[in-house]
Amino acid sequence: MLERLNRAMEHIEGNLDRTVDVAVLARIAATSEYHLRRMFSALAGMPLSEYVRRRRLTVAGAEVLAGHETLLDIAVRHGYGSGEAFARAFRAMHGVGPGEARRTGAVLVSQPRLAFRLTVEGSRSMRYRTTDRPAFTVVGYKARVPLVHTGPNQAIIDFVRGIEPPAVERLVKLSDAEPHGIVAVCDDLDPSRAEGTELDYYHGVITSAPPPEGTTALSVPAGTWAVFTASGPVPRAIQELWRDVFVEWFPSNPYRSRPGPEILRTRLSADGTEGEAELWLPVEAERG
Repeated sequence: MLERLNRAMEHIEGNLDRTVDVAVLARIAATSEYHLRRMFSALAGMPLSEYVRRRRLTVAGAEVLAGHETLLDIAVRHGYGSGEAFARAFRAMHGVGPGEARRTGAVLVSQPRLAFRLTVEGSRSMRYRTTDRPAFTVVGYKARVPLVHTGPNQAIIDFVRGIEPPAVERLVKLSDAEPHGIVAVCDDLDPSRAEGTELDYYHGVITSAPPPEGTTALSVPAGTWAVFTASGPVPRAIQELWRDVFVEWFPSNPYRSRPGPEILRTRLSADGTEGEAELWLPVEAERG
């Protein structure tokens, strides 16, 4: 998998002066566009589109300082429709406009080329299972919240605190399928998975019962799920579990992610600082 990702990185380098087609990158990496975006974001710590943008502006920065071409020629070659659009993007990354950078020889920001390598640690193993599930329904309370990669998500905390305890108790009684009890469900995430992009968050249960008044139902089609478990400090252990799944598990196993909601069931300690987590992710077998 890492070798295929590196071939995709080489393709990006050879096409910085033209459109980088994610579908082509996915074929090179022998996976789906959806999984490629998810994998790249987890491994690189930034969305694929952001990496391409930063590499383009890195190369463009060197060309601006070299002074062999007009700024407009450089802008057009790197896909900007006008000098103004190029100047805005250039300033956003480098902190200075291209004209000023050329006049003063300013210090610019460089995005290094990425290469993925395997680091063998062997310090711990991951606990997981896979299961085929028929279609099911999530019923609960829904909010649109920002994505937070590290630390507490205050929008989710405030939303959950705003749900009356009797309403939660009524939901718990409807739970009749695994994972049992209250679950946190994230759906309709931005493909980039960039910090601050929005997603649909459900505080609910898996049930065959009709949704009570005031709740929302999310229909989930049949498919295969990978189920991971972890325990430790909250929310760090949960966020590290998600990261480890994409950084360690997917590159080592013949599965890839598929579109669908992410489902998390947690059991917290009395003081709420420790927890046991069960993370359900929709997956499909990698094709050879």
